Amino acid sequence: MNLLYLLRPKDEITYIGSRTTVRQGLERMRAHGFTAIPAINDDGEYVGTVSEGDFLWALYGEQSVRDLEKLMISDILRTKRDKSVLVSADMEELLLLIMEQNFVPVTDDRGKFIGIVTRRDIIKYFYDKERKEHTPDE
Repeated sequence: MNLLYLLRPKDEITYIGSRTTVRQGLERMRAHGFTAIPAINDDGEYVGTVSEGDFLWALYGEQSVRDLEKLMISDILRTKRDKSVLVSADMEELLLLIMEQNFVPVTDDRGKFIGIVTRRDIIKYFYDKERKEHTPDE
């Protein structure tokens, strides 16, 4: 199975630039109701996922909301978390990552962010596959 079948393309999802201010990022997350958003750099490369927890830690360390206008998303990203996969990844690799992440960012061979695969879509894929294998032919 090609993961492109499950891909939610970049132009259909919300993501954030790594040079966006923390305040702007908070506003975007609030507007969309997400708990985490992929972050990309100016070259379009995936650099990490910013989460509610990242924002909370940023708020905890700053003196005022105005300080959040000086802090960039790149300052609060924890890059070791939420790994991405190449577009050529197989379903087993996706399944292993999705156990730890809400979504898996997908990059092309040049490292450019092209979209995400969600936990829901992967679970549905395996559910449909299992159901098809165990449903008698009519």
